[in-house]
Amino acid sequence: MTATASNRSAADRRLIDTALAWYFVGVWGSGFLASKVALQYAPPFTMLSLRYLLGFLCMVPVLLIARPRWPETPGEFGHVVVAGLLMHAVHLSGSHYSQYLGLSAGITALVMSLQTLATAIIASRWMGDRLGPVQWVGVVMGLAGVTLVVWHKIDVKELPLGSLVALAFGLTAITAGTLYQKAFCPRVDLKAGAFIQFAASALALAPLAVLVEGAPVDWSWQLFAALAFLVILASILATNALNLLMRHGEATRVTSLIYLTPIIAVALEYPMFGVSPGLLSLAGIAITCAGVALVTWRKRQAPATLSGGEV
Repeated sequence: MTATASNRSAADRRLIDTALAWYFVGVWGSGFLASKVALQYAPPFTMLSLRYLLGFLCMVPVLLIARPRWPETPGEFGHVVVAGLLMHAVHLSGSHYSQYLGLSAGITALVMSLQTLATAIIASRWMGDRLGPVQWVGVVMGLAGVTLVVWHKIDVKELPLGSLVALAFGLTAITAGTLYQKAFCPRVDLKAGAFIQFAASALALAPLAVLVEGAPVDWSWQLFAALAFLVILASILATNALNLLMRHGEATRVTSLIYLTPIIAVALEYPMFGVSPGLLSLAGIAITCAGVALVTWRKRQAPATLSGGEV
């Protein structure tokens, strides 16, 4: 391959990655609002069980046509299941319960954006992805911004303790799941992986929906519309876009995309639900976004490299 062709191929790949990134950010940020709509008609475990059952059914015709490569060993299959339970079942259970208990979609998205900071710290300590002084300043700024938002909410007694606990579980799960999938499932076919993870998540959450919530559902077109958005555009397409980006770059750089989702969630929450962010919340969002941008600043200066020949 000539240098010109190689440069053109690299440019095309960057263009595709940019499109995937913006798609992921837009859908992921909007997904907090779609979840808020769905939670008006079914509680979290019940709604998520329906979501993953629908996702499982949507993947059947895809698999019949595409005929993907399935995990070849029990160990590989187990890694896919564990990553799926962390990234789907536990993460979204925490995120949705925080909203179900009264936390706004914008604040939920903001706290979940701390995944970027947690990933950076873990990658720096155990994965050889060293952070410089500017990046550590960004980590401190990000934590300070979220503390400002959360402290303000606690001060006015608008943030239930249960929401904080649910968010902590969700944040821990998505951070661990992202790194786990990067480390142990780098070559798993994304279509087969999604099918397995939807099935595992549905099986894990359905008993909780029945035993904890009684599985109540207020069937309506709004619920179906929200579930269709969450399943097709988010769980299938956006999650696959994130996994593709993870395979094309470094963990810290890719997960930095999530810092943009609170801005989208807050911007859409006002016209949809009349939730207007206060000045302290806006300041916290700005500080957090600036902090995460500093964490990833060095990463954007050089092209991402691949390890182990991942594709």
